[in-house]
Amino acid sequence: DNVEWSEEQEASARSRVQENSSQLLPQDKQEEYEVNAKRYWDDFYKIHENGFFKDRHWLFTEFPELAPNRNPSQNGDSVHEFSNKEECNNEGLGSCENGHCSLETGAENQLNLMKSTPKVCIEEMATQQCSELNQSRGDYPGSSASYRILEVGCGAGNTVFPILQTNNDPGLFVYCCDFSTTAVDLVQNNAEYDSSRCFAFVHDLCNDQSPFPMPDESLDIVILIFVLSAILPEKMQCIVNRLSRLLKPGGMILLRDYGRYDLAQLRFKKGQCLSDNFYVRGDGTRVYFFTQDELDDLFTTAGLEKIQNLVDRRLQVNRGKQMTMYRVWIQCKYRKP
Repeated sequence: DNVEWSEEQEASARSRVQENSSQLLPQDKQEEYEVNAKRYWDDFYKIHENGFFKDRHWLFTEFPELAPNRNPSQNGDSVHEFSNKEECNNEGLGSCENGHCSLETGAENQLNLMKSTPKVCIEEMATQQCSELNQSRGDYPGSSASYRILEVGCGAGNTVFPILQTNNDPGLFVYCCDFSTTAVDLVQNNAEYDSSRCFAFVHDLCNDQSPFPMPDESLDIVILIFVLSAILPEKMQCIVNRLSRLLKPGGMILLRDYGRYDLAQLRFKKGQCLSDNFYVRGDGTRVYFFTQDELDDLFTTAGLEKIQNLVDRRLQVNRGKQMTMYRVWIQCKYRKP
């Protein structure tokens, strides 16, 4: 934990990034990746379903706000355990598939998929109709809840289901959305999906005309875990502004994402760079690598105040492959005054 980098190591990482970003993709190719972004993420979840990332039980150590009444003795993973167990299900510690190196941690059990759960407002148009109808009546999913959480970029549910399992607050309601229809299908078809406590919906963050199913100033927590980095950098501020409007006064955005010079950034080859610190993976999905100042600018410009903004530098060792890996993540908490 909290590994100090030498000047030589930082210089080497900087040199590696200069090299792999020296050749940018042509503008027409970049536009193609933006236009087809939804298809690339749909394909990702069609291939991997819920088998790529593990459930994020470390969330409650890093973000106790997600289960405020939790007994500390329930913490399955201490901070030190967390640092050594960040991994992808199908690749193992120290491996990345197609450039996906978030290496997230969690329980070993695979989620049991059931295909019988009815879908609620799954398509964008249906979501819009439900949202407009229900909000006009003051009746929307979770309207009677006393503590509301939204996870943006929910994927197959590796954050949502641990929250529902861990937080027993009867007033809790969890919203979760994803760009990918396939991902939301996986969440809704999961055996643990409970429509009385959770509402999963398809949402395009980049489309500011796409409504949320809940009104402004209704959320206590918004979660962004390895999500903002997947978005075109010039669209990030608009997205953070939109999300901040959903927060109640005192509500918080919780973020964990890739930091500058993370292993995943250094592993990119020349010809995969779209713009400064923004890359395309082999499967067409994209990723950005942040500095603390960049994230601070995004959140404070949206009117939020800093509670936490830290760099988490980890040294991970794969003894079997005799590999050492330096991971760099940034973790933030920003509150609405």
